[in-house]
Amino acid sequence: MKYMKDWQTTNYEKYRSRALNRAGIRYLVTTLVVIVSACLTFYQLFLSPPSGFPKSIVFSIKKGETLSQISDRMKDTAIIRRSFSLINYVILLKGETKVVAGDYYFEKPLSVMGVGERITKGSFNLVPLKITFPEGLSNREYASIAEPLLPQFDSENFIRLVQDKEGYLFPDTYLFISNSDEKDVADHMTDNFNDKISVIQDQIDSSPHTLGEIITMASIIEEEAVTEEARKIVSGILWKRLENGMLLQVDSTFKYINGKSTYEITADDLKIESPYNTHKYAGLPPTPISNPGMESILAALNPTETEYFYFLSDREGNMYYAEDFEDHKKNKAKYFDN
Repeated sequence: MKYMKDWQTTNYEKYRSRALNRAGIRYLVTTLVVIVSACLTFYQLFLSPPSGFPKSIVFSIKKGETLSQISDRMKDTAIIRRSFSLINYVILLKGETKVVAGDYYFEKPLSVMGVGERITKGSFNLVPLKITFPEGLSNREYASIAEPLLPQFDSENFIRLVQDKEGYLFPDTYLFISNSDEKDVADHMTDNFNDKISVIQDQIDSSPHTLGEIITMASIIEEEAVTEEARKIVSGILWKRLENGMLLQVDSTFKYINGKSTYEITADDLKIESPYNTHKYAGLPPTPISNPGMESILAALNPTETEYFYFLSDREGNMYYAEDFEDHKKNKAKYFDN
């Protein structure tokens, strides 16, 4: 009997020990799962940016806005995942209750901690952005250049703002702060145009043409010729055609009408009813067709007088001039029809 009792006791101890071991393992596994889950949750909420974090965004914090309001707006724009995570970080971990109002430029995704650091310290990161607007492009084309680079820039609003300024936005390389909007761009380009024109105002005043006529002619010259010499010769030809009551008959205006280049224009295009169709209507177009550079403006002011009445240019920018229509047709047959 004693042997049986001892055997039972021994087995009970073994089973009890195994049960305790299994319970310990389960407890350890559960603890590890909880710890890992907590770490992953903390990482997701505080250390990693949301997958939909917008690229190159300017976020404005207004004076008087509460942290709760700011957090909700940041959540709506996918800068943070949860409103409470930013609130908790700023108040509990940072010990702050206020943020700095202003425009914040987020060039790349940040974690909640990174965002919290920025808005409590007022690190706006409004870096200057270099944007080049080439000569010979329209205001609409300028809008398409600026919009992808400036988060606050609205293309359609820019076009409305500059609807009467075709030709009067000076092509140049500009530095804009990353929170610049369409009005900032329009104002800078207009001011630059006025500054450049002020330097040559005496020449404009002594010219037989108005500023509007000069800029419109310069916009055509910009599209028709490449070199300084060619621009001045083309300027002389076009002013002389106007003085003699001839049609300008330049193809460059079709880019403004229907987007076609010289080599895409058809016979039907030449019949288009448009005041910009210089094959059909006499005089200068009603407005410039692009924004010319200073070289073309100076060419419009200082034309080279020649015996020529006609010109052609090939795809490489080579110019072919003629004194009469017969020679013009010969140039066309020689250089373009083969």
